[in-house]
Amino acid sequence: NSVVFAKSGSGKSYAIKLEILRYLMFGTDVIVVDPENEYKNLCEAVGGSYLTISLNAKDRINPFDLPISKEEDGEDILRSTISSVHGLINLMAGGLSPEEDALVDKALYETYSLKDITYDPESQKNEPPLMQDFYNVLSNMGGTDSVRARLSKYVEGTFSNLFNMPTNFELKPGFVVFSVRDLEEQLRPVAMYLILNYIWTKIRSEMKRRIMVIDEAWWMMQYEDSAKFLHGLVKRARKYYLGVT
Repeated sequence: NSVVFAKSGSGKSYAIKLEILRYLMFGTDVIVVDPENEYKNLCEAVGGSYLTISLNAKDRINPFDLPISKEEDGEDILRSTISSVHGLINLMAGGLSPEEDALVDKALYETYSLKDITYDPESQKNEPPLMQDFYNVLSNMGGTDSVRARLSKYVEGTFSNLFNMPTNFELKPGFVVFSVRDLEEQLRPVAMYLILNYIWTKIRSEMKRRIMVIDEAWWMMQYEDSAKFLHGLVKRARKYYLGVT
């Protein structure tokens, strides 16, 4: 893992792009989370995949997806996935009270249970739930009015296209860039969390030599839940043959 600090214009991006090219030459997969379209030209030059995550783009990620991993048991997989989704919900809702936090945790387990997804690894191959399913479970629980009011725009409102659809693409080998430049500023930390969660799910499903570059990581470090997620990912990355920059 590495962290790159430098003043604006001093060559951070140039150094990282050079490093990416070297890794690609040695057969390492490189995944970039790019908030400013800095890596588009490089991606096109090496024939990589450039995925735009925005309200109008066609690429969609379902945060409820589960990894199919031979390295972990079913209980660990479900618990860690629920923990990741819980962090995302917290970020979307702008924070949760202790009471709301407990209700969200219970609702997440119930949401997976509705799709017959349990600690049994075979059940985890079932179609995962969507944000709408989670919202419906919350609607049948008392004391969730405030949480639902804060989450409604992600389920039936302006942002539902982005957060309430099944995943419709696969993480390809080689060089992949996720662009979030076309998203509203308030949505960027949530979208970056969503993307990292998707990448982490895929990385745990298939062990390969990979480097993940998170450009402008301060977007995620300003919020406790996304910062915790990033911290946890960096600490566990080595076990899955992943380096984080």
